[in-house]
Amino acid sequence: MAFTFIHAADLHIDSPLAGLGVKDRSIAALFARAGRRAVEALIDETIAAKASFLLVCGDIFDGDWKDATTGLFFIRQLGRLEQAGIATFIVNGNHDAASLMSRSLPYPESAKVFSARAAQSHRIEELRVCLHGRSFPERLVAKDFLSSYPPRHEGYFNIGLLHTALDGARGHESYAPCTVEDLARFGYDYWALGHVHAAEEVCRDPWVVYPGNIQGRNVRETGAKGAMRVTVSDGRVVEAQRIALDAARWASASVDVAGCEDEAEISARMEAQLAMEYSGAEGRPLAARLTLRGETPLHARLVARREELEEEARAIAFRISGELWVERLKLDTRPRAAPRCADPEGDALDVEALIAAASEDPEFSAVLAELTAQIAEKLPPALREGAPRNPEGLAQLALEARDRLLGELRSGSGEP
Repeated sequence: MAFTFIHAADLHIDSPLAGLGVKDRSIAALFARAGRRAVEALIDETIAAKASFLLVCGDIFDGDWKDATTGLFFIRQLGRLEQAGIATFIVNGNHDAASLMSRSLPYPESAKVFSARAAQSHRIEELRVCLHGRSFPERLVAKDFLSSYPPRHEGYFNIGLLHTALDGARGHESYAPCTVEDLARFGYDYWALGHVHAAEEVCRDPWVVYPGNIQGRNVRETGAKGAMRVTVSDGRVVEAQRIALDAARWASASVDVAGCEDEAEISARMEAQLAMEYSGAEGRPLAARLTLRGETPLHARLVARREELEEEARAIAFRISGELWVERLKLDTRPRAAPRCADPEGDALDVEALIAAASEDPEFSAVLAELTAQIAEKLPPALREGAPRNPEGLAQLALEARDRLLGELRSGSGEP
């Protein structure tokens, strides 16, 4: 007997995208709609694939809803599956744990939500499939969370649904911590995981799979996002295929400006990189972060003009497509040699040395720390985290000030 199922996780329906909203309302609107469009694409794909069932492994929502429309949207999508005769099996994760949700709406009968008290098993007799899962009762769960899962049901294809970061080695908080060896002891044929937003085929014996989230939410979640389409034949997985469902995409790219002698050349390189990134988005709206890297005599001037250069990059992007946005332009360039400027009296004035000496002065450091703290307190919460506070961050701020000053001085003298 052969059948197909879809494995998805981390829908984060109506998750906010505040970072883009501050900068460009029209682009923000495209990305705000993308989350729901990705869910619709998930349902479309499940129906088109004639899947026997859909698995959703946690974090359907981003937390308690602001209003009922979020829940109603999801129920409407599940209703489409019920009308197509397709069952849905759900475990809630840390973002939609029972303790965080003050509202609920009745799901269709075809949608089964696993209990948060202990693991449950649901069998699909006509397919000889047994599914085991447990929802999060609260955001943080005890280390023995997995221990309530039952052993495999012999004579069935066994699937475990679990929201976990495994051993926490994937850059995520350690929710429901466990190892692949812990999972293998249950004897299940396929572990459908959620929580980690990057797709990963962790293991094939047994199958342990993260599908990733279905829609990237920020520049740390780049590339295609979607779900897994899994085909089972004669009690074993014969294919697990990644399917893209995202309605908008993020990219983070480097532009090599080493050796560039003028800004026109840098602009041309940015345009070439942006065109390549947009081509890779396959017709979707794209928000890209560009980082200029390399050793260039223009380093100080680039630092001095970073904001202008960022707006120029955005204009270049809009020439390529009205749905291409430069989320941010970062600089990771280096000067060829320490530049020197001349003062009006004709004496050599080593600005770099002066600022370096000032940055080592305890009084200068104290004033800089106080000023940055005052500015940080006035920033919106979303931007406050990026404000430099530690000594390393303040030292970097002083270096940037040096480069900005040098850039302004060289611009004023007519140098490139």
